Amino acid sequence: MNRPDHGPATTWASRKFTRGSLALTAAVLIVLGSLLFALGQDVRFASAEPAQPAQTLQTSPGTAPLGFADVVQQVTPAVVSIQVKAETEVDEDDMQVPGLPDLPEDNPLNKFFKEFKKRYGQDQPNDKQNPAKPHPTMAQGSGFFISPDGYLVTNNHVVENAEDISITLENGDKFPATLIGADARTDVALLKVKASQQFSYVKFSENEPRVGDWVLAVGNPFGLGGTVTRGIISAHHRDIGSGPYDYLQIDAAVNRGNSGGPSFNLDGEVIGMNTAIFSPSGGSVGIAFDIPAALVKQVVGQLQEHGSVERGWLGVVIQNVSDDIADSIGMKEAKGAMITKVTEDGPAAKKDLKPGDVIVAVNGDKIEDSRDLARKIAEMHPNTDVKLSIFRYGEKSEVDMKLGTFPNNKKLASLEDDDKPAATPGEQMKDLGLSLAPAAKVPGAGDEGVVITDVDPQSDAADKGLKPGDVILQVAGVAVSDPSDVAAGIKKATDGAKTDTVKVLMQVKSGDQTLFVPLSLKRPKA
Repeated sequence: MNRPDHGPATTWASRKFTRGSLALTAAVLIVLGSLLFALGQDVRFASAEPAQPAQTLQTSPGTAPLGFADVVQQVTPAVVSIQVKAETEVDEDDMQVPGLPDLPEDNPLNKFFKEFKKRYGQDQPNDKQNPAKPHPTMAQGSGFFISPDGYLVTNNHVVENAEDISITLENGDKFPATLIGADARTDVALLKVKASQQFSYVKFSENEPRVGDWVLAVGNPFGLGGTVTRGIISAHHRDIGSGPYDYLQIDAAVNRGNSGGPSFNLDGEVIGMNTAIFSPSGGSVGIAFDIPAALVKQVVGQLQEHGSVERGWLGVVIQNVSDDIADSIGMKEAKGAMITKVTEDGPAAKKDLKPGDVIVAVNGDKIEDSRDLARKIAEMHPNTDVKLSIFRYGEKSEVDMKLGTFPNNKKLASLEDDDKPAATPGEQMKDLGLSLAPAAKVPGAGDEGVVITDVDPQSDAADKGLKPGDVILQVAGVAVSDPSDVAAGIKKATDGAKTDTVKVLMQVKSGDQTLFVPLSLKRPKA
């Protein structure tokens, strides 16, 4: 049976839907019109012309790329793979024997395998008639051209001790390269390729990148050839324990073989050179470090002109001033660089600078810490006249001096034998938590200072890292050679103190380092 209202009911429902659609469409047009009015001329209706593929999305500020192909195509011809041949001395402990694993030092089988390598390894180095011989090694890295006539840049550690250097272009062409100069302190090296052709090259960025900016790393990881990875600038001013210079941190994947390769911004300009990674595994974990472009450019300029880098030199070893050190010598704030050692016959020695002096300013510019001082001096040329502001145990003075030339030899001064002195009973000083003995009476301790023979594990000395074998050279600015001198220095520091706890500053030699350590003592009650 047909229902008479079936047709009209269906028609009504359709009309009702149509009215709803018209109402919704009108609402959308009203909202869209409002948006267009607010955005002004930045929004356009689609035209009949064919749409061009969008390359970027506009953001504020800058642009977010939809791809990196254009930049990569622009810069990769200037990036090269570097192959280095060098002769390496054989270390008996590092000899490789097929089938034997490399074990960490703390592995109980480490000593066994070392002995096995020595006994059965190649050339049997323990046999004086068959000594281990230097053998050639091949290393790989990356680099990039900075001029059309063949100058290119890489890391110093890539080409160090090289006997033969060759480079391979993106298209597979190979050329021999010559080392023009290298600077171990910044890990920068300059090479030159002689050829009749002109080379593609890249320029250094004049602007410092911001944290969060895109970065492209190009190089030769694991010898695979030209490889591109991308990431962002993660941080500025990273201290990686390699001299006084700051590094960029990036999260683009950087691996073995990327060393010496460039990192680019989206304009195809070099913002840094890959030099190191932080990794517990040896591979990329997203923490890589670049030498900033400005520093690379500065060093390359000197290498190109002189073949080496000349830096100013004070002839001192320095450390930061901690809050405890500042309290112990009467400084109002923990600023400056404290001298821990003066190099014999260096510029500072000629001006009677002493361990314990704090350099608080250079030519009127305040010094923040030891790295700040090292940077400022390194940026000056040798023979430059400088005025140092010195704080010496409560007294301020000015010292005029001429800078020397930073030595090429990494070992600036010969150090005494680092053998630990033999255990010797010492005089107990309960206030310090130490037992002490004259260095002259302890075999292997040298002639200067007082040797720590025992440390109370509950003492402030233990908390500050002092240990048996360390040698105390000064107490409160006075040289010591006997435990009684230490007691006299403590008395000098505590006499007249206005607080119950007193900081006593000691100069301590620990292994091959000399540093100042402030110890907290209770002021004797009257």
